[in-house]
Amino acid sequence: TGSGFTSLLMERLSVDYGKKSKLEFSVYPAPQISTAVVEPYNALLVTHSTLEHSDCAFLVDNEAVYNICQRNLGIACPSYTNLNRLVAQIVSSITVSLRFKGALNVDLTEFQTNLVPYPRIHFPLATYAPLISKEESEDTQNTTLKMTKACFKAGNQMVKCDLHSGKYMACCMLYRGDVPAKEINTSIATIKSMRAVSFVDWCPTGFK
Repeated sequence: TGSGFTSLLMERLSVDYGKKSKLEFSVYPAPQISTAVVEPYNALLVTHSTLEHSDCAFLVDNEAVYNICQRNLGIACPSYTNLNRLVAQIVSSITVSLRFKGALNVDLTEFQTNLVPYPRIHFPLATYAPLISKEESEDTQNTTLKMTKACFKAGNQMVKCDLHSGKYMACCMLYRGDVPAKEINTSIATIKSMRAVSFVDWCPTGFK
């Protein structure tokens, strides 16, 4: 830990592939599963290179992922394998358009366009739904509206923070599978009508 390899790699990527969009998935430490005293320092130091050399950085908080494994997935003592599999699922879902064709697929550059209002404010919060155990999945009926609502609940966030104390700048919803566009539009309209999600004044529509 703390070698600075990631920072150096990102710097070289910026030099060699300056015109390419660079998406980053950063895992930040948590006290529960800390393996080194210097983890917080390393996280802060690498954030500086992230500001300069990344176009869009999705944050993952070890504490939030740890809590999801315990609360949502019913794993009493999550291992690194459990945490990594969950993070891998998030990364897979965000980058799914690179591997599969779809009528409404988003290009990776669209994340930067839709979620980054200013170059240095490029740290979107990722949420995921449904997050349930295998046993629950056999009995649970998930609807488009139910999953859309779940994305705005604290228990499905990849970073442990209070979203109700601030406002959203933008929101990009990605749906996988055979989901009718009508259901998606209806679900988002319902979320808007509930006024549970508050956007900044200069971006009233917000949803993509």
